[in-house]
Amino acid sequence: MSAEQLPKDFLWGGAVAAHQVEGGWDQGGKGVSICDVLSGGAHGVDRVITDGVQPGVSYPNHQAVEFYSHYKQDIALFAEMGFKCFRTSIAWTRIFPNGDELEPNEAGLQFYDDLFDELLKYNIEPVITLSHFEMPHHLVKQYGGWLNRKVVDFFVRYSEVVMKRYQSKVKYWMTFNEINNQRNWQYPLFGYCCSGVIFIDHDKPEQAMYQTLHHQFVASAKVVKLGHEINPNFKIGCMLALVPIYPWSCHPDDVMFAQEAMRECHLFGDVQLRGYYPSYILKEWARKGYQIDMQPEDGQTLREGCTDYLGFSYYMSSAVQLSAKGQKKEDAITGFDGGVKNPHVKASEWGWQIDPVGLRYTLNSFYERYQKPMFIVENGFGAVDKAEADGSINDDYRIEYLKAHIDQMKKAVVEDGVELMGYTPWGCIDCVSFTTGQYNKRYGFIHVDKHDDGTGTFKRSKKKSFDWYKKVIASNGAEL
Repeated sequence: MSAEQLPKDFLWGGAVAAHQVEGGWDQGGKGVSICDVLSGGAHGVDRVITDGVQPGVSYPNHQAVEFYSHYKQDIALFAEMGFKCFRTSIAWTRIFPNGDELEPNEAGLQFYDDLFDELLKYNIEPVITLSHFEMPHHLVKQYGGWLNRKVVDFFVRYSEVVMKRYQSKVKYWMTFNEINNQRNWQYPLFGYCCSGVIFIDHDKPEQAMYQTLHHQFVASAKVVKLGHEINPNFKIGCMLALVPIYPWSCHPDDVMFAQEAMRECHLFGDVQLRGYYPSYILKEWARKGYQIDMQPEDGQTLREGCTDYLGFSYYMSSAVQLSAKGQKKEDAITGFDGGVKNPHVKASEWGWQIDPVGLRYTLNSFYERYQKPMFIVENGFGAVDKAEADGSINDDYRIEYLKAHIDQMKKAVVEDGVELMGYTPWGCIDCVSFTTGQYNKRYGFIHVDKHDDGTGTFKRSKKKSFDWYKKVIASNGAEL
């Protein structure tokens, strides 16, 4: 690698999740997942978690964008862009429809065999998330979700089956997607989708959140160790939603407040990448009187199951001000107490603060903390795309966003020395938004003709950003 270039083996690609693209929610023996009972929503209109699948309710994830039946066409388009990798998830309920079966569903296993074979035909490496908000609904109803330690064994069984099955086809794995979203325990959507638990229904919601997380940390560590036994060449990462938190001012109180807020991100990396609970969280638990049930062997399990790399999503930064603590502010959309609008950055239509330099800052901050490879597995710009009279979509705003972030990413690697594995922009093909359940909040290089009112043909077409990203990949990031 020259002083001005990214590594030649840099993994350019795109990212999705099974529940946001596949559809086929009841095909091939698939069971009901937690996202199958999420209604549609909108900006400012929460998605509703229903008690099972209810008649007359719109569930956008049931169809999504029909990747289940269109994947060959879509992968051909990914190959045309020059993808080196493609990040998706395995839908847990395709493999174990209820989650507690002893034997897997062969039809589900065969689907992912076919999917991975199609990717490898074009020399596209699968990057696979084992749990991306797709927990079997049965495990929620019957066991109470991840608050029940029995779910650890169910997840390890599922992970063992797929890692053995695909050991010659998949090299890159991640355990839990954005596991740290659960710190927003006040919002049912995040806890429910991460772990099948609505924390506000519990007497001690925050304690319940930490107990749930402990079970997931143990499960992740067990799976990492098991995966390395199945294939020592596996690269198994954790995956965090990273939002750098700046102090609103240089007042020492704001600076200290920002540092404390960042612990809400650091905790999840500290446990999964270092293998132990940091002192600050142990002090917090003692101060609050929390009792987290742990087995005697859990400490050793965490130490033996550290992940190989840090995969993360980056969309925005946040700023906090001590004097705003406890106040609800309309522009504080990242879930951090005391969040305030940063006057130095722009924001998207959904209020997400656009901060390319924050990506470089994040890469440096976390690489210096953990000294392990990093992988940007989500980054992108959600917008309402408008088609021209001829049907074309000139998404220059998306190109501008991605160009600025890739430029800062390159500086982190070339100038700062961060070890970065790859870059997979989120929603490389239009998909259902996780937070709002919308189709019209689009991220893709590929447009899918499907709309929030239920209309659409699912026809695929290229946006202006398609050819732009193709050029970026062909030049290994030299041409932006």
